[in-house]
Amino acid sequence: MILAKRISEKQIKEIIDAFINNQSLEEISKIFNFTKLTITRHLKKNLGEDKFSEINKLNKSNKRFSYPNEYDERKDLDNNVDGLSKEFFHDSLSENQFLEIAPLNFEIENTPQKDLSSVSIKEVELPKVVYMIVGKQVELETKFLKEYAEWNFLSEKDLSRKTIEIFFDLKSAKRSSKKDQKVIKVPNSNVFKITAPILLSRGISRIVSSEVLIAL
Repeated sequence: MILAKRISEKQIKEIIDAFINNQSLEEISKIFNFTKLTITRHLKKNLGEDKFSEINKLNKSNKRFSYPNEYDERKDLDNNVDGLSKEFFHDSLSENQFLEIAPLNFEIENTPQKDLSSVSIKEVELPKVVYMIVGKQVELETKFLKEYAEWNFLSEKDLSRKTIEIFFDLKSAKRSSKKDQKVIKVPNSNVFKITAPILLSRGISRIVSSEVLIAL
């Protein structure tokens, strides 16, 4: 079960410090137990797109060249593998010898892989209270998934899906709303599980949140 959780202001500061100090997005994600997408979103929000990209490129570059003793380690390993001398390998594997490698005896899995980008509504544990943005006439606001930049890595088929968006806190919802829209409170988030067939009949197959993409 997936339980949505918020990043505290203290965690955000620690995440920014870690990122600036050469920690990769993958490492930060594991340390703080938030998705890479959530980490990226908060870093971009607090640092700005340009600063985020600059630091991210620098971190990747530093990781690539962070092994100054790699040659020495390889040399030591070459001289003492399992307690055998380097001369043994030179004598055993002369130019006139070759090793026969047995063919790999397994089948490659060719079946379509499960879509790991979204989680079924049946498996998600949402907060009891969530918020939504609607039109002034309390009309449901729908978007295509391609309108959310953080999900642009998905296939064209997925990006063409209709979505609705939910928010786990009132402030986030208000920040995302426009002048001709308003925020409503949904006091029981189980309503999405109950109304899933109705939403699907209207062509809405995904629910977007800050933490997870939900499939109806």
